[in-house]
Amino acid sequence: MRDNTLRTLWARGETALNGWVSIPNSWVAEVMAQQGWDSVTIDAQHGLMHYDVALGMLQAISTTAATPLVRVPWNEPGILMKMLDAGAYGIICPMINTRAEAEAFVGACRYPPVGYRSYGPLRAAIYAGPDYVERANDTVLTLAMIETAQAVRNADDICATPGLDGIYIGPSDLSISLGGRPGIPLSEGFLAEPIAAVLAAAKRRGIVAGIHTGSTQEAQRMIELGFRLVTVQSDLRYLISAAQAIVTEMKQRRAGGSVGPY
Repeated sequence: MRDNTLRTLWARGETALNGWVSIPNSWVAEVMAQQGWDSVTIDAQHGLMHYDVALGMLQAISTTAATPLVRVPWNEPGILMKMLDAGAYGIICPMINTRAEAEAFVGACRYPPVGYRSYGPLRAAIYAGPDYVERANDTVLTLAMIETAQAVRNADDICATPGLDGIYIGPSDLSISLGGRPGIPLSEGFLAEPIAAVLAAAKRRGIVAGIHTGSTQEAQRMIELGFRLVTVQSDLRYLISAAQAIVTEMKQRRAGGSVGPY
């Protein structure tokens, strides 16, 4: 079976850099994956794609060495199994608030006897190799999103879930749950404390901690704290910020009379 390079990185004590794709297009996914990310996550929760488009995006990511991950829309066994059958090498599952929810999530991603995943890895067996079923339980990653006040309170129990490989903090939903707003810097007091608590729980239980960040500076700070999967923004954010910077510069030049009609 094809190795999961994230597991290899983590075994060496290294941090994985994760790209994030929300634009529903296989070409965008391929371009993102070609940039050297250790993994690329297809956002099927808030991204604008359904399963059929996500399948093509998984195929596009597979033209590179990046590990293909999917954030599913919800903790629902059907879509969890379907994305794995399509070749996702790891699942990020949103809104996991209790150990029972984490157990249901992990169970859907593991074949019996440790889980209840149904057999049918149509593309996964082609992408991963003929021994996929025998090795999938030890290769596919399960990452539970911690993004509510309830989940923070239950973080230790969630992190103790058998078969759970890691947690992934969603700062925007966590901030809203705590009475804040999206986009607040992760170092701000009311976010820093719960983030540190969840990270400590993951370390105690020996699983990986991941987090979504808004800048390279934030990402580096999270790496220094001990996070081992770090995402910096997303494809859409890169497009917006680059386009805004170009438009702003050109309009400033136009206002200064240094260019022609544009």
